[in-house]
Amino acid sequence: MSKYQIPAEILEKYQVLKHQIKERLFEFSQIKPENYFYELCYCILTPQTSAINAEKAVIRLEKAKFQTKKFDPTEILNDKSQYIRFHITKAKRLIEMKEKFDDTYKILTSNMKAELKREWLVDNIKGIGMKEASHFLRNIGNTGLAILDRHILKHLVLCNIYKDLPKVSTKKDYLAVEKKFKEFAKKVQIPMDELDLLFWSYETGKILK
Repeated sequence: MSKYQIPAEILEKYQVLKHQIKERLFEFSQIKPENYFYELCYCILTPQTSAINAEKAVIRLEKAKFQTKKFDPTEILNDKSQYIRFHITKAKRLIEMKEKFDDTYKILTSNMKAELKREWLVDNIKGIGMKEASHFLRNIGNTGLAILDRHILKHLVLCNIYKDLPKVSTKKDYLAVEKKFKEFAKKVQIPMDELDLLFWSYETGKILK
């Protein structure tokens, strides 16, 4: 396989899921600003926790009106029906995020470029690193930011971009891998945001957010 070549089986899956993937990205672009708070809750909860459990927990937080009511969300996160790993720490982070959400909202609804919004989130919201900030911003309609989790990194190896899983533990490393991912997307003529959902669906069988 030559450099920057997408495996045939993944390309075939893209042709099958192409319409659904584009539809999903369109749905992200339609998220209303009043929903940003709970989307950010979701991305604080997802690290080392299943996306399905995180979504269930967020639904419960929303029903309990966590954004406007003052209460400790630990009990919700600790429920066995949708257990959130590191629930005590994440509950504290949700509370801290809520306290400064007015400032966060101003940044998110500004004309600032997506890359700068990501930088602000990483610097100001505990529990949000480059991956989580990229994930959140994609979920509210921003494009061109790589969500470099282990599933994506594995597929970058499968596509011959890297021989081994690249490190993304520092901002510098993350941006370097993101740049490579963008180059690959341009080469195979599939938008990076679509490749992200494709690689995830290849792993999970679903087009998740």
